[in-house]
Amino acid sequence: MKTLELLPPNDTMYRALLDRDSTFEGIFFVGVRTTGIFCRPTCSAKKPARENVEFFPSPNEALLGGYRPCLRCRPMDPVQRPPELIERLRAEVEKARNGRLTDKELAALAIDPSTARRQFKRHYGMTFQAYHRARRMGLALREVRKGERIESVRNGSGFGSESGFRDAFSKIFGETPTAARRQGGLFAERIETPLGSMLAIADDAGLRLLEFVDRRALERELSILRLRLKTNVVPGQHRHLAAVRKQLSDYFSGKNLQFDVPLAPVGSAFQLRDWQLLQTIPLGETRSYSWMAEQLGDKAMRRAVGRANGENMLCIIIPCHRVIRADGTLCGYGGGLWRKKWLLEHERKAKTKAE
Repeated sequence: MKTLELLPPNDTMYRALLDRDSTFEGIFFVGVRTTGIFCRPTCSAKKPARENVEFFPSPNEALLGGYRPCLRCRPMDPVQRPPELIERLRAEVEKARNGRLTDKELAALAIDPSTARRQFKRHYGMTFQAYHRARRMGLALREVRKGERIESVRNGSGFGSESGFRDAFSKIFGETPTAARRQGGLFAERIETPLGSMLAIADDAGLRLLEFVDRRALERELSILRLRLKTNVVPGQHRHLAAVRKQLSDYFSGKNLQFDVPLAPVGSAFQLRDWQLLQTIPLGETRSYSWMAEQLGDKAMRRAVGRANGENMLCIIIPCHRVIRADGTLCGYGGGLWRKKWLLEHERKAKTKAE
């Protein structure tokens, strides 16, 4: 397999370069023929014309291509931290997480509210105020589930009235604070990987979702979780999220490609059978849709298998990327065919190395 096959389409990468899209950090590097310099996709330098760029999957490939690293974006350094404004805003949330940060207060901190909303929307998929509200309510849910008195939690959340707190809580979690003591919420964390940002969602039952944030079906999947589990998703910490973050790091580094985080997929009986079968496909190997259909009891169910694979919400861990056509060609992957190629090649290399 050629190295360039592991990259997204050139038009996708050039668009990401023009947009300075941070979700492509670590996925590709761009060489500028007119300057002999290579950069990150988020580099703030003036953008070159389309015909003057070429793309590489790693800094080493760019160096071998005859390019030197940019002094502005430093592509040879470890993955950059989030933008300074985002780090500052998150710090302000933690300082005032039990109160509110209005646009007026942001302006007093020399932070332009529209810039805050724009950068947060790009980085987290939500505005800063939405993040702040979700963070406050996530903390409130945690305290309620620990058995704290609802009045005490309401006061600590910055709400002036009990009815206002109950209404806001019910709107986000789909239930009253009292009912939430019996049913937990869904906690979400954004995880950066070499293939782009991923969203992980978990509750006490296990990991519910792990998807690339640019997947088109993500919003529909979130709606399914909210509807089936009768609760909402908020940013927060959870032991299963910490576990999957560590295990993803080990997977991508090649240190350990096995996962043991508890899984709690949400689906129909057929989907659950399909996803369980996917987990039996060995690392570094592939199976066909026909093989899966036969294992599930009917060779004619190939299309049903394809649909169930496409509705898998636990990317990589439930390895739908290991299913290919019977003739050995790749097809169908919600995260993008280029990612499917990358994952299969990564796992084959790891298997060969282990042998």
